[in-house]
Amino acid sequence: MAAKPEDVSTAPTEGAGLFSGAGPEKQPEPNPVADSADKKDDGDAVDSATAAVADLSVNEKKEEAKPTEVSPEVTAPAPEAAPVAASSDAKAEPSTVTPTQGPIWPETAPDHPLTKFYDAFEALTTEAQHNEVYGIELSKSKPFHTKLILQKFLRANQNDLDKAKSQLLDTLKWRKEFDPIKAARETFPKNKFDGLGYVLDVEGVPESPNKKDIVTFNIYGAVKDNKATFGDLDGFLRWRVGLMEKSVQALNLPAATTPIPNFGEGPDPYQGFQIHDYLQVSFLRRDPLVKTATNKTIEILGRHYPETLSRKFFVNVPVVMGWLFNAMKLVVAKETSKKFVVLSYGNQLAAELGKGVPKSYGGERGELAECAEGMKME
Repeated sequence: MAAKPEDVSTAPTEGAGLFSGAGPEKQPEPNPVADSADKKDDGDAVDSATAAVADLSVNEKKEEAKPTEVSPEVTAPAPEAAPVAASSDAKAEPSTVTPTQGPIWPETAPDHPLTKFYDAFEALTTEAQHNEVYGIELSKSKPFHTKLILQKFLRANQNDLDKAKSQLLDTLKWRKEFDPIKAARETFPKNKFDGLGYVLDVEGVPESPNKKDIVTFNIYGAVKDNKATFGDLDGFLRWRVGLMEKSVQALNLPAATTPIPNFGEGPDPYQGFQIHDYLQVSFLRRDPLVKTATNKTIEILGRHYPETLSRKFFVNVPVVMGWLFNAMKLVVAKETSKKFVVLSYGNQLAAELGKGVPKSYGGERGELAECAEGMKME
C-alpha cells in the first residue's frame, strides 16, 4: 500500500478484501513497475479467480505447515501517521475560495479530464453532503490534494470522466454513511479478529525507489471459527474496512507533494502492497460464510478504494492452487498479471519485498505481532 512524495509507499486498496483480489477496473492498482491501463475484462477475470481461491474453509487446518516508474524521491511515512477526517456534513466550498499555499499541481489544459473534473467536483460534494476521501478534504482551497484524489478516480476509470464522477459520488456517500476513519480506530472482539490483519512499513523493497513501503498482511490461518468471524457480516466488514483504512492512513496522503502522473503516463506512487497468507488453510471446502464475506469485501473495497494497491501476494498457496493462478495469468493482460504474485512458501516473500519482512517470510524482523500494527482488540 506509497504516500507522501518524500514519504510515499507503494497497502488495499485498493486490495479488495481479506479474501479477495480486486482487478484494475474495480480497484485499479498500478504497479511500481506496471502501468494502470488494464482492461475491465481482465479485472473481472482476476476478481473471479482470486475470489474462487478465497472460498475456502478456514476451520480445516493442514496437518503440516509448509517450510518456512515512480518519482525517485517518493518514500513512505510511518504507519501511525493518521489523516484528519473532514466533517461528515461538510459541503463544497465556493469556487472563489483562495487556494492555500502548498505543493502545486502541474497546469492542465482546459479540455484535460482532470481540469474538467476539478471544475465539477464541488457539485458532487454538495450532493453527497460530504467532502472527505482518504483523510483529504476536497476543496478549491486545497487544489493539490484535491486533484490528487480526483486523479486516482480518473486513472481508475481510464480517464472516463463520467465514470470517475459516478464512482467518486458513490464513494463520498458511502464514506459519510460508513465512516471508515472511525472504523480504523474502533476496538474489535479479540475472539473474532485477533491476529487476522496487520499493517507494516518495510524498507529496502527491491526495485522500489521508495525509502519505505506500506504492506498489509491478511492472515487467513488465524481465523479460529468461521461463524464467529464471518457470522456477523456487518461486524466483519467494519473490521476489514477499518484495516484497509488504516493502511491508507499509513500512506499519509495529506502530506503528499508529488503529483500523480496522468493515466497511461506512469505509475501512481501512492499505493501499497497486500499479502494474503494461506498457511495451514484448507482449500478443500467452500464455506458459504466466507464466500459471502469475500464477495461483499470485493464489492466495497473495489468500488471505494481505487488506486490504492500496487501488488498483491498470495503466499503459502499449495502448488496445485498455484497452477490455477498461473493459468489465470495466461488469459489476462501482462500488466494485470504482474500485480498478482503466487508463492508456495512464505519465506519466498523476502525475495519480493526485501529483508524488512518478518523472519517467517524470509526477512530479518520479528513476527507480525511484534513489529506490525494491527487493529485494536477488546
